[in-house]
Formats: sequence, structure tokens, C-alpha cells
Amino acid sequence: MKREVLLVACVMCLLLLGCEKQQVQTFSVSDKLEIISDMVSQREALGSSRQLDASDILLTKDLLYDQHTLEDIYPYGDTVRSFKWEIIRKCLAFIENMQRDEVDWVVLRNYKNRNGEAALVHRYVRNVYGRVADTCGVERYQSIPFYEPNDSLVPVRYGRDGSLAYLKNREGSFLRIVPVTAESEWLVPSRYVRQLPAGIKFHHAVFVDRLDQNITTLEWTGEGQWTIRSMNPATTGMHRPPYAQETPLGMFLLQEKKERMVFLKDGGSGVGGYAPYASRFTNGAYLHGVPVNVPQTRMVEYSWSLGTIPRSHMCVRNATSHAKFIFDYLPTEATLVVIIE
Repeated sequence: MKREVLLVACVMCLLLLGCEKQQVQTFSVSDKLEIISDMVSQREALGSSRQLDASDILLTKDLLYDQHTLEDIYPYGDTVRSFKWEIIRKCLAFIENMQRDEVDWVVLRNYKNRNGEAALVHRYVRNVYGRVADTCGVERYQSIPFYEPNDSLVPVRYGRDGSLAYLKNREGSFLRIVPVTAESEWLVPSRYVRQLPAGIKFHHAVFVDRLDQNITTLEWTGEGQWTIRSMNPATTGMHRPPYAQETPLGMFLLQEKKERMVFLKDGGSGVGGYAPYASRFTNGAYLHGVPVNVPQTRMVEYSWSLGTIPRSHMCVRNATSHAKFIFDYLPTEATLVVIIE
């Protein structure tokens, strides 16, 4: 697959996932699907080797976790919700296509600014949380500075922790990368980048729907074939300054796991409790079980709030046994977490 084709596919996925809030407001789901269809037609007209599209993706159900399972379409209040299989198929086609070439995969990392606070971008804003963000809404905290290839003095964008990219080359203390959900090349200081093992394949994916508040896990079982392993209610992050934040849209790598992720009380330094079986995918966002608030210590299996409305602090809450399934079954640094709506 030619590099130009991969970049077209990256633009397609960016439109599909709605990685920036402005795009979510501008494009409806039908708009995105129509744009993607047009781009596929244009690409094939140029004589590129054929890639998979949504119609090539076969989904089969073989649940490895079968508790609290939802139907494809299910009632919610006076309306219905569903698993957006058509969007998921398009994303899975993209995930397969992006792995056709042997490339050097990297993940962007700056959890809690452990690799250093990102430099201030040329143009920035202060968001409703009082924090510095770029003009696309990505916060400086826990992010990675993106520099244009011809200017490594002042960054112009921030990239999210946990974002996947492929490595083009090294240029001094910088690496030239292309994020999988962006159409452009960027220079990034090497300390913010972790190179993944050679030959790695992403055969597991988690899809979280912010709109319908559900989660599904899938496993690749052959070209164009993905098996659904679980279908469950979830609760995503809510927009409530100054503490709770929305779960960001996009595609991320499952980076690390904690059997118990301890969290602090809002606005204080005291321990508020822990979240069981936590799998981190970006910034402080984890897939985890029902939170256990102090002074309680025993794990809770299920909460009435799962599958209702956003209530979390950026994380994605699950039934605790489903969080454990993700924790035990899905491999670290080889599983993709895709947030859609």
C-alpha cells in the first residue's frame, strides 16, 4: 500500500471518529459516511490496490463474556439505543488496512506529564476548566507537542497521550511521525514516543459509544473477520468543570493495567476510593469496574447508572466482571480502544 493511500485512509478515520469536537458538531454520521464513500471511490479510481471497506467486514457473535449482555437494538426510556455496527465495520476495515504494510508503530505518551510538560503552542486558548489547550481543544496537560516539519521551535498542536502513529524517521532529537487519525506529518521530541515491538499486530479492539453509552469488544479471526466477544452497558465521562471531563473521541492504544486504580476526592488530596481492574488508554482515562468509594472496600459488581448518561471523570465504567474480562483477556499495547458517538 502506497504511503499516499495510507494518508487518505487516515483522513477517512479522522472524519469517522470525529476526533475533534468541532468536527462532531459539523458532520452528522450520515455526512461522515458519505464523505468516506466518496474518498474510497476517488482512491480506487486512481488505480490503488483495493483495500477492505465496511462491506468486507464480517461480524460474528461468539461471546466470551456473557453477563449483562445487551441486544443489537434495545429500549432506553421512551426511545431506543443500539450498537453502531456500520460505523464499527468501517473502523475495523481501517484498522485492517493500516496494518497491511510493515511499519514502525509508536505510541505517544505523557501520562501526568511524566515526560515533561509540553511546550506552549503558538496559538492557544484557556478552556472552561481553566487549562491551556490548542485551538482544536486538546489540552496541554498530559499531551505531546506537535511541530511542523519545517519549524521545530514552537509547536502548533497537541497530540493526545495514547495516540497511535507510525514512525517515518529520526531527525536529530525529533521523530517524524504520522498519527493514524491525522492527515499530516509532525515532528515530536523523542522523549514523548515509545516504539512498539517489531511486527506487532492489533487483533483486539474495544469500541465505546459515548452517545448510546455502550461498549463492545472484538477480536480479529481472519482477513475481514471479527468476532464479537462482549456487548455491555457503560458509562463515559461527563462535562462538568472543574473536575469531570468527557471521554475523548478517537482511537487509542491500551497502555497499562492496574488491578486497583486509586483516585482522589474532587478538589482534595484525600483518597476517594479505587476503581477495580483498570485499563488505561489515554491521559487518566481507564476502562474500569464500578468505583468503590471510601470507607467501603469490597468490590461492587453492577451499578444502576451503567448505560444511562455520562457520569464519570473521563473514564469508562463497566460492570466489574466485564472490566476484569478486559483486564485479563485483552493484551496491553496490542489492543485498540476506539471512542465513537
